[in-house]
Amino acid sequence: MWTLPFALLVVSIVSVPLSILDEQGLPRFRALREEKSEIERVNERLRRDVETLHRTVADLRQDPDTIERIARDELGMIREDEILFQFPN
Repeated sequence: MWTLPFALLVVSIVSVPLSILDEQGLPRFRALREEKSEIERVNERLRRDVETLHRTVADLRQDPDTIERIARDELGMIREDEILFQFPN
């Protein structure tokens, strides 16, 4: 009568550590946990980048000084009443 419970206990004592230490067990769990942490770090960095871009877009839509700065710095534009001096390199 006690042989069946004893046999199940022995099987579980042997099979549980084997399944945990198997290639798909604990080592895989640790690798996936590290991968998840890395993905969360990348996601946080991307969230900050998106927030910065949202602020930039808001500035471009509302702030004339920002628009002028970009026009001058990136497009090389000047005002009508300004004189541009170019020097040879």
